[in-house]
Amino acid sequence: MFNSNMACVSYLKYQFNLFLLATSFFTRLPVTEYCHYSPSKMRRASQFFPLVGWLIAGILVLEFSILQPLLGLLPSLCLLLISSILLTGALHEDGLADICDGIWGGYSLERKLAIMKDSRIGTYGTCGLVLALLTKFVLWWQLAQQASLILALVLAYPLSRALAISLVQDMKYVSNQIPCADKHKGSKSEPLAKPMTTQSLIFVLVTGASACLLLPLSTIFYLFIGCISFRYLLKYWLNKHIKGYTGDALGTAQQLQELLIYFILIANLPINVGQL
Repeated sequence: MFNSNMACVSYLKYQFNLFLLATSFFTRLPVTEYCHYSPSKMRRASQFFPLVGWLIAGILVLEFSILQPLLGLLPSLCLLLISSILLTGALHEDGLADICDGIWGGYSLERKLAIMKDSRIGTYGTCGLVLALLTKFVLWWQLAQQASLILALVLAYPLSRALAISLVQDMKYVSNQIPCADKHKGSKSEPLAKPMTTQSLIFVLVTGASACLLLPLSTIFYLFIGCISFRYLLKYWLNKHIKGYTGDALGTAQQLQELLIYFILIANLPINVGQL
C-alpha cells in the first residue's frame, strides 16, 4: 500500500511538472524555477496546452469581473486585451505575424521559411497582427453585449489551443529546414514537434472541448463543423505554402481558431446563455 501511494504521488508530481513546463513555455507566468526541463518532458508537456488555456482564461475572467463594474465595458476590454498579450508574451501573435510575412512575402519555400525566421516584422505581418487584434476586440465587445464574453473566453482559449496542437499529429514539421545564420540555433518549438500518444491526444481534446458542455446542442454542432472544416482548410493552406507546419504555424492556428470560435458563438448563442 505504501509503495502504491508513493508511486501515485510521484506520478502526480511528474504530471504537475509537465503542466508547469507547458505554462513556462506558453506564458510569461513566473514558474520556470519550479519545474525541471528536458526535451522529452517538454514534448510530453504539450498535452497540457489546453489546460494552460484554461489558466489564462481564468485570469482574464477574474480581471474582467473586477474591472468591468469599476471602469465600464470598453476600458475593461482594452485592459483585457493588453493582459492577454502580456500573459503569453505575444507568443501566438508573433507566430501569426511571421506566417503573414513569410507566406505573402516570399515566392519560394526557402524564402518563405527564411522570412518567417527573421525576427523583424514586415508590412504583411503588421497588417495581419493589427487586423487580428482589432477583430478580437470587436468580437469581445459584441460577446459582452450578448452577456457571453466569460463563456466565450473559457471556451475559446482551451479549445483553440487543443485544435492548434492537434496539427502535430498529421503534418510534417519543417522548422529544421529554415535557413539560419546560426547553424546551432534550434527552433524553440522543436521539442513539441512529434505526434502525441493516443492517450495524450484524447486528454488534449477532452480538456480543450470540455467547456462545450455549457453550450446548446445546436451551437456545439456548428462549432464542431466550423472548427473541423477550418482545421482542414488551414492544414491544406500550410501544406501548399510551406509543406508542413512550424511553431509559427501553430501560433497562427491558435489565433485564427480563437477568432473563428468567437464568430460562431456570436452567430449562434442566445443573448442570455453567457450569463453564468
